[in-house]
Amino acid sequence: MPESTIGIIAGQGQFPLLFARAAKKKGLKVVAVAHKGETLAELAAEVDEITWVRLGQLGKLIKALKQSGATRAVMCGGVKKTRMFKDVRPDFKAMTLLNKLRHMADDGILRTFCKVLEDEGISVLASHELVPELLASAGVYTQRGPNPEEEEDLQVGWQLAGELGSLDIGQCVVVHRKVTVAVEAVEGTDACIKRAGELTHKQGGVVVKRLKPIQDMRFDLPSVGSATIETMKQAGATCLVIEPGSTLVFDREEMVRIADNADICVLAHS
Repeated sequence: MPESTIGIIAGQGQFPLLFARAAKKKGLKVVAVAHKGETLAELAAEVDEITWVRLGQLGKLIKALKQSGATRAVMCGGVKKTRMFKDVRPDFKAMTLLNKLRHMADDGILRTFCKVLEDEGISVLASHELVPELLASAGVYTQRGPNPEEEEDLQVGWQLAGELGSLDIGQCVVVHRKVTVAVEAVEGTDACIKRAGELTHKQGGVVVKRLKPIQDMRFDLPSVGSATIETMKQAGATCLVIEPGSTLVFDREEMVRIADNADICVLAHS
């Protein structure tokens, strides 16, 4: 039955794998549409069916989901937004979507994408509802909390990240000594943190990542993990601030272990 099948529209990282495992444990048939150059090859071993597409092959994506019998799908993992400038070749279906957009902001693109799927009989669900254990809980995760200077930068960054998100630009900002050092746009969180490290000469910085106020919870939730902490180490950043209840936290124990060893504070702030 279609209700026993769930489709995964898979992007980068480990989230598609984690979601697939959780769905299988619940007895669901899992079919994936994976993006070449983005999705981990290991996903193939975690799902019942997989179809590989290139960015922009919306028609092929829809056909794969419909042929598998999936009337429900989730979006797991993002794609490098910078690829839109070099190797995206939209098919006719994707061109139809793009022609409906007034601008190329993240939320607008994804909402329109979901509407196209729904018109084809495929409901887009919130992926985190099947894996709620991955959502951040409030509190300090590491052995130490923020020091007074980091607390001041946290407050500046928290407000700024909210303003940035309300414009549908990005989810992450880096603040050092009350100075906004870097803001995230199409380059992504890791590149934003690395740029901040260059500008501060690796002398510190508070990384704030939070949900956009206008964001649809069905897609592109903020996410962090051990790779985020490794990037912060390289950039000299000393504190990571995330939002409870709306941020996905991957490999939490490993993330906290690396952070404690590097004297980096991690907390979920509201």
